[in-house]
Amino acid sequence: MPATIKEVMHPNPVTVPADATMAQAAHLMRDNNIGDVIVEKGHKLFGIITDRDIVVRGLAQDKDPSRTTVGDICTKDVATLRPDSSTEEAVAIIRDKAIRRVPVVDNGSIVGIVSIGDLAIRMDPTSALADVSAAPPTR
Repeated sequence: MPATIKEVMHPNPVTVPADATMAQAAHLMRDNNIGDVIVEKGHKLFGIITDRDIVVRGLAQDKDPSRTTVGDICTKDVATLRPDSSTEEAVAIIRDKAIRRVPVVDNGSIVGIVSIGDLAIRMDPTSALADVSAAPPTR
């Protein structure tokens, strides 16, 4: 069931400037019920930060959440996809890099994000991962 990333991605992902604090990113994640935020600098992809990054690279390192910027702790070497990339290409990147989310970039602009769960729903809708991913969010 080949598809393009544009068909499965979440458009207009939540972003945060690189100079925002860990606390601001955590609030965005809480308010949007998500586990990651794309970090941008000058409206261009700078990195990605996850809830795990905040804990492991921030709190566990005794960094002050109200003073440490996301630019200091985010992952900067980020794999990306284009909207016209195939779902197979996305699976290969996720598998090869052992990641769960991939930003989608078009002509330098951040246009979406695709997760392993999005791909499971599209490519293997009867899988346990697809069931979990399709379930309504918990709060």
